[in-house]
Amino acid sequence: MRRVLVVTAVAAERDAVCAAAGPCDGVTLPGGLELRRAAGPAVAFDVLAAGVGPAAAAAGTATALTAAALAGQPYELVVSAGIGGGFSPGQPSGAPLGSVVVADAIVAADLGAETADGFAPVTELGFGTVAHHPDPALVRAVAAAAGAAAGTVLTVSTVTGTAARATELAKRHPGALIEAMEGFGVAEAAAAHGVPVLEIRTVSNAVGPRDRAAWRIGDALAALTGAFRTLPTALTATAGPAPEPPPRSA
Repeated sequence: MRRVLVVTAVAAERDAVCAAAGPCDGVTLPGGLELRRAAGPAVAFDVLAAGVGPAAAAAGTATALTAAALAGQPYELVVSAGIGGGFSPGQPSGAPLGSVVVADAIVAADLGAETADGFAPVTELGFGTVAHHPDPALVRAVAAAAGAAAGTVLTVSTVTGTAARATELAKRHPGALIEAMEGFGVAEAAAAHGVPVLEIRTVSNAVGPRDRAAWRIGDALAALTGAFRTLPTALTATAGPAPEPPPRSA
């Protein structure tokens, strides 16, 4: 049986994943985080609501990965999951409301410095990394099973709330389909533990001015449940030796 850790930001996203995975038992991790555990016939999902933002996501993911390793039950895959804002299809790329996106690149979009010449990512400053690239074959299999688009998912620490910033991000990251707040943190923790990573998102709203009346959170959560119902089939189809962790790249 393949063991998969799924990390969301909030309980509503966690519950949407659990609705697909089956009955979930609660397990308390060090520090008080609660893990919901569902064992299917081929894939066992442990689902964690780690909190909002990349720092909380990284800390929660690292805690769960360490606890599993110490128990002699390491995970084969980590999935960052939840809802997010889709870039308008009128931008260089985009994803409509209710659609599913599987990340082929998990990018820290605002990790860097503002300069007189514009934004400079930390890699241009000589530090760290700003992107993780999940295994392409796994991305294709999961996207095909879920009827999802594959593309760049941006991680931001400040949600985009203006048309100007939405346009700037779309121009700087022309393959971006969606923005969220946790994927890069989850990917950093997974890479540190040598575990492959995926990110699966569904679109609840458009990136840009915050128009709560236009948000479709319920539809996006339902789409997230649907996507995770297809995940065991995709993982079983790509079964074999666990895929190697993707290289860290700028």
